[in-house]
Amino acid sequence: MLTTTNLFSLANLFVLPFWTLMILLPNWSVTKKVMESYLPFIALISLYIYFISGAITSESAQALANPQLADIARFFSDETAAATGWVHFLVMDLFVGRWIYWQGQQTGVWTVHSLILCLFAGPVGLLSHIVTHWVSQKFTQTKVSLET
Repeated sequence: MLTTTNLFSLANLFVLPFWTLMILLPNWSVTKKVMESYLPFIALISLYIYFISGAITSESAQALANPQLADIARFFSDETAAATGWVHFLVMDLFVGRWIYWQGQQTGVWTVHSLILCLFAGPVGLLSHIVTHWVSQKFTQTKVSLET
């Protein structure tokens, strides 16, 4: 039976092959092909929608419409709401990781460290990539924008 706990665990396992490919085999043609796809995101977003539809009640929706820290804490104290938030992190971190990966492929900027940081602490990995890109720009002749 697929419980919230089982789905949560499956979601955690689901993202690992994508991170592994980007970190360990970034130039492999299979990695490039896999990372071109939006299907992993659609799968995770579907799980997110499933979780959030079970986590949002009229009371929580009203509280979250004008969120206060205490309301957010109460909302995430529910197991389904916590799973919803975690899947949100998985989707967004993987999406940002994918962007970092493609930036590295397009610009030649080293991304392994940023991807590892993004896997474990999404915003820190993004900052790492921005700083790495900036430093690379300062010390190389090629000027490539992060905005591509």
